[in-house]
Amino acid sequence: MTNFKDIFLQYSWDEVLQSIMEKGSNDVLRAIESPKRDLEDFKALISPAASNYIEEMAVESNKITKKRFGNTMQLFAPMYLSNECQNICTYCGFSLTNKIPRRTLTDDEILKEVAFIKSKGFDTILLVTGEANTTVGVSYFKNAIQLIRKHFSNISIEVQPLDEDEYKLLSEHGLYGVLVYQETYHQEEYKKHHPKGKKSNFFYRLETPDRLGRAGVHKIGLGALFGLEDWRADSYFTALHLAYLKKTYWKTKYSISFPRLRPFSGGLDPKVEMTDRDLVQTICAYRLLDEDLELTISTRESEVFRNNASHLGITSMSAESKTNPGGYVVDPQSLDQFEISDERSTEEVVGMLRNKGVDVVWKDWENFW
Repeated sequence: MTNFKDIFLQYSWDEVLQSIMEKGSNDVLRAIESPKRDLEDFKALISPAASNYIEEMAVESNKITKKRFGNTMQLFAPMYLSNECQNICTYCGFSLTNKIPRRTLTDDEILKEVAFIKSKGFDTILLVTGEANTTVGVSYFKNAIQLIRKHFSNISIEVQPLDEDEYKLLSEHGLYGVLVYQETYHQEEYKKHHPKGKKSNFFYRLETPDRLGRAGVHKIGLGALFGLEDWRADSYFTALHLAYLKKTYWKTKYSISFPRLRPFSGGLDPKVEMTDRDLVQTICAYRLLDEDLELTISTRESEVFRNNASHLGITSMSAESKTNPGGYVVDPQSLDQFEISDERSTEEVVGMLRNKGVDVVWKDWENFW
């Protein structure tokens, strides 16, 4: 059975990047004006040549988004359950080598965090942990989902990659979606940033969305951590991955996120900077490629950028995020995984969206337990 690894191995990073860089103005205009775009058009839309046509791309992206999603924005809250981690990752505050106090929330602490999040109106939640199988493994995730599922319409997780049968088990107990970022599709660079731990296995991580698709998980979230390598090539490989998944697991819903490298305790400067203008270009390129795709922006980004994101193609965003276990109520002073940029309250974000004529959506679909 073909999986994405087989497709991925047919491509050269350097050749893909060169192909993107060689796209010209005619390629860009053809992509913008085309009624249906393919991956070659996507290359043009993320190329340097397209930087001269960002306004045209933004107009088209806004038109497509309004046609498909209307003037809506789904809000969700991340809830960090644990900062225990067995991996060494050069860019993460939870990395094994960072000498920080480790914490994993108990059932009572989880419910205290949930009560705060619910008080803000959220009905969609993302559970996040470090990658530590012995401390926060499948049994912990199953318990957490069972504990909170009556409080939320949608529960997603961003945790270590799991096996297919484990995803099936969690789905049976209320799991809706899984976010799994490849971080970078550049194999050599990936190894530099993940020298130790299960995450150092590039292909096990690469094949995670295949396991999710076979397990029947409702939504799969993809993305790359922009800054580890060239953002254009990583964007293309993410789009290639998405195209394969949509064809293979066509009943599944998909989302793309756009995390840029942010400061943390220990620090890592981006190898390749992605500017705000570059990020706008990338968001619009994905929207022009796929009108049904959920595009998500987090509180990593600034207030100003997020204020304008609703008119660029973004359909989902977090608000008032805490990136530390117990950060809402239980232990606000514990170490964050990374620094956030938009520190506004949920009420302020909701007010901003409504002032822009955007309707806030708190849930995606109704779950009956």
